[in-house]
Amino acid sequence: MTGYDAIIVGGGPAGATTALALASAGWSVALIEKTPFPRRKVCGEFMSATNATLFRDLGVDVLIDGWAGPEVRRVGLFAGARIVTAAMPRPDAVGPGWGFAMARETLDDLLVQKAAQAGATVLMPWRAIALVRDGGRQLCTVANGAETREIRAPVVVIAHGSWERGDLPTQRARPHRPGDLLAFKARFRDAALATDLMPLVVFPGGYGGMVNSSDGSVSLTCCIRRNVLQAARRSYQGSAAQAVLSHISAHCRGVSEALEAATLDAPALASGPIAPGIRPRYAQGLFRVGNIAGEAHPIVAEGISMAMQSGWLLARLLIRRAADARQGRALDAIGAAYAARWRQCFAPRIHAAALFAHLAMRPSAVAVLAPLVARFPALLTVGAELSGKTAMPARSWCVT
Repeated sequence: MTGYDAIIVGGGPAGATTALALASAGWSVALIEKTPFPRRKVCGEFMSATNATLFRDLGVDVLIDGWAGPEVRRVGLFAGARIVTAAMPRPDAVGPGWGFAMARETLDDLLVQKAAQAGATVLMPWRAIALVRDGGRQLCTVANGAETREIRAPVVVIAHGSWERGDLPTQRARPHRPGDLLAFKARFRDAALATDLMPLVVFPGGYGGMVNSSDGSVSLTCCIRRNVLQAARRSYQGSAAQAVLSHISAHCRGVSEALEAATLDAPALASGPIAPGIRPRYAQGLFRVGNIAGEAHPIVAEGISMAMQSGWLLARLLIRRAADARQGRALDAIGAAYAARWRQCFAPRIHAAALFAHLAMRPSAVAVLAPLVARFPALLTVGAELSGKTAMPARSWCVT
């Protein structure tokens, strides 16, 4: 039996951020991740400029800058034959003014390595298979093949994402539905996408986005309804991913032109169904960060930013109440404070994303809105502001 101050389940941006922040503050932390890094992941890869304060607080700003893709200074809309662009809004605070994309295999590995350097114990590849409350501690059983271990801590943070299925109480499967949104990601070389542009891609039955990433490739990530994917597979040859790309190119001139001379960089990835919405941020003595706490439709490209910011927010609250939290005291009070501040900071983004996604997947709405956006491109800038591209996170979140 090994004891820690905190156990974090999931080594993605939310979990690694939490582990890094706590370990840097002197906490003993176990970070559990089932997949060896570096690993590819379905993700839009964009991070907005609102993360500048977080990067500096974690001490990773120089590392991030070294791997960052081109600055994204414009947003766009690729819908049918329309190609519209507008300025990306600048953030409210002083600091780096533009967001960028970064390959997930690079970002995730960087954050986990930084957490390990700060003193976190990284258990990889290990899987958390059971959680049981043991007095003022949580007893966690982890497995690596046939080998198992037991570790315990007063604080347990769940960061395994909303797509994970397993034996933990936070890993619940649900039945497939025709309207489920499935996620796909493909990366291309030699794509004709302006380096400073991140367009929203709208097509029948789904939406997506494109961006120049950190390794010189262009990432296309999208969500498509399960029933529309099934229809596309009947219309186009090849795999599910090939059918999705054919479906998008057939209905979106901007994508077709951008990928006309491009080559696929690696096999496409698929995942899902995604589960947008707000869920408990603290329940059954477990803190939750990232998508498992709440998930915005990817249409606003805020997934990574929200994941890291939620982990940072929780860590700051725990550090502020360290004397209690590390003894398993006042966790319910800390959880309530975290849940309230999380809602204040992230619920508006989730609600805005749901509205945008609902409109993007309704052909009648697109038929009305696309000409309006073409006439008034500044509407794209306003949409980016509503999605959270300008509000810088601050330490005031953590005042209790």
